[in-house]
Amino acid sequence: MGSLNDDAAATTATTFESSPEMVKFLCDRLLDPARPISERFRALFSLRNLKGPAPRDALIAAFALGQMQDVDAIPALVAILNDFSLHPIVRHEAAEALGAIGLESNVPLLKNTLALDPAQEVKETCELALNRIEQLKDAGCQSNDENHLLCQFILLHLPLLVLQEVLLDENKSMYERYAALFALRNDGGDEAVTAIVDSLGSNSALLHHEVAYVLGQLQNKAASTALSNILMDRNEHPMVRHEAAEALGSIADDRSVSLLEEFARDPEPIVSQSCEVALSMLEFERSGKSFEFLFMQVPLVQ
Repeated sequence: MGSLNDDAAATTATTFESSPEMVKFLCDRLLDPARPISERFRALFSLRNLKGPAPRDALIAAFALGQMQDVDAIPALVAILNDFSLHPIVRHEAAEALGAIGLESNVPLLKNTLALDPAQEVKETCELALNRIEQLKDAGCQSNDENHLLCQFILLHLPLLVLQEVLLDENKSMYERYAALFALRNDGGDEAVTAIVDSLGSNSALLHHEVAYVLGQLQNKAASTALSNILMDRNEHPMVRHEAAEALGSIADDRSVSLLEEFARDPEPIVSQSCEVALSMLEFERSGKSFEFLFMQVPLVQ
């Protein structure tokens, strides 16, 4: 579902006042398991831009709160984070959301999970979330987006070779490696893309998933082979394959679309549903329509 650096546009998206009828329509769509997953995602993206407790409660029920940065969601997020029966990708999203909210009161909760959670990807997410909260207190990095994570790298203008070394260094903290990854993304050149792709040989599934996300942001067709290999590798972590599917949807060349259509039938639901959503978003983009439900049309959609 996203990352600590999830689309800046999403975190600053315009919110709208909503009618009870509109909220009910979208909530019903989001929480109806009989609806196609792409339609439920359309409802989710629409609810994200609506104010009030009803949209928030629906997103809590659907485990999709990271981008809203809603303080009232903290109890639900903590409950998710502490429920080891849930898939690690869900607990990862909860830890990420707590970091995005950025309150110091979340620090003990994240430290406890860092010590006790059996899933390495969740531990690493807690490490990142704790660093985010710490950096938000830094007087030199006031912005509440991923750029505050990058300031020490960007302001020093480190050369690409140094950034690549940091990204590939298994002994560096995940925070430092993410910061190097974002700095390489901001460069965006062919050498930077090559360095990012090379990091897919690292040991961290969490880093792999963020690399796939960044490659999708860059929409560089040179990355399509690496992303395709991730999607096709059934031994790769589902959260990584999920991000690769979304990234291939962003690249959207013929091979990427063909693979998405093939793996929309993957036995791993996280992967197959990600392919379905990527294909649906691509269809709406090509038609010139918004993937989100158009609010004025909501009462008319059946």
